[in-house]
Amino acid sequence: MRIVRRTTAAAVLAATCLAAAACSPGTAVPAGEKAADDKSGTLQVWLYNEAGNAAKEAVVAKAVTEFQSAHQGVTVNVSYIDTDASARAAKMKGAFNDPNSAPDLVEFGNTDLPGYVAAGGLAEIGADLDGWTAKGDLDPAIAKTAVLDGKTYGLPWWVGVRALYYRTDLFTEAGLAAPTSYDELVAATRKIHSAHSDTFGIAIGGKYTFGALPFVWDAGGDIATKDGDKFKAAINSPASQAGVKRYTDLFDEAGCPAQQCADLTGGKTVDLFAAGKAAMAILPNSSRSKVDAGAAKDKYAVVPLPGAKAGSIAPAFAGGNNLGVMKAAKHRTLAVQFAQLLAGPGYQEQMYDAMGNLPTLKSVNAKVAAKDAFLKPFTDTIAAGTRFVPLDQAWAQIDAQAVVPTMLQQVVTGKADVAKASGDAATQITSAFAAR
Repeated sequence: MRIVRRTTAAAVLAATCLAAAACSPGTAVPAGEKAADDKSGTLQVWLYNEAGNAAKEAVVAKAVTEFQSAHQGVTVNVSYIDTDASARAAKMKGAFNDPNSAPDLVEFGNTDLPGYVAAGGLAEIGADLDGWTAKGDLDPAIAKTAVLDGKTYGLPWWVGVRALYYRTDLFTEAGLAAPTSYDELVAATRKIHSAHSDTFGIAIGGKYTFGALPFVWDAGGDIATKDGDKFKAAINSPASQAGVKRYTDLFDEAGCPAQQCADLTGGKTVDLFAAGKAAMAILPNSSRSKVDAGAAKDKYAVVPLPGAKAGSIAPAFAGGNNLGVMKAAKHRTLAVQFAQLLAGPGYQEQMYDAMGNLPTLKSVNAKVAAKDAFLKPFTDTIAAGTRFVPLDQAWAQIDAQAVVPTMLQQVVTGKADVAKASGDAATQITSAFAAR
């Protein structure tokens, strides 16, 4: 579950910065000075070292060769950094505080953006991208994940969204079609569980923030909304409460019993579905390999997560990674150009083939979906409109304090009703935004 891991790492780094104010000076260029912009020499690039990284390295190596051939006198040095939350946070903190150790170009999780900008680590590159030929092909909602306060600090490289995996054998046996509404989803959990008492109707978790948020967004709610120049909690609005209730109502005997599911993370829901212990699950496209390695192999299909209205698609969280230029970059122009090459149509398609990463360009998404039917529910979900967490450095604190999971767990365990739990969460969320 790479999407979730990015968020955790962001929380670790941002929490460190907030506590010690150690990241602030970082790579910020002193007033009156201008960062170097050498057009030759060594371009330093940090990318993530991920599972199956050899395939990623092979694609990046091709891009390096192409770039160096087009830029005589330039060497591209790519380092693959650990994605473990604490290790990566320490690495980035060091780069923020010591410009000489900073790369020119860095891959970062899109939820990291506010913390990295607050730390003075990323350069604004909006004007640099004006001439990029693929700019107009970026999905608008995904493009916003690189924008903070109207300024662009990154180039979206890949995206991941969640959809509804379901067991085709169990649905066929029950005479059911894939659900096209929330009510149909609930009915399916009950009918299948009644016939298979050892099978959960749906695998969900009390610690699964990005499994719950589509229900909140579909109901018209949100975590927080902009109030002037700051965010203010909205998780306790009537619409948000309706969405929280729809999600937490699934923690029943037919769906995912609270006593077994209240502590489940998104990763654990993948395990349940892959093992054949659940009829449905809300999983990202990247879960495909794990499901195919389990008991559910060849017994499942995927559709967009349905909303309350029949035929609608619930908005999904647009997780993923961006490419950003460090403020202390010594090769700013080259860094932007290499980012544009990596995030361009050709290499986005190759990265999908190598890693299964969904492209951020609409044309490439359509192309990969045409050659792999598995992807259509995910690209349809993106086309229907994705959502994101509040782009504010306070989100890292909210995430680190598990405010949303705590709210969900309070409800599903019966410790509080939706109104009380969402009200408590709203207090914490508003306080976090007010304190920054």
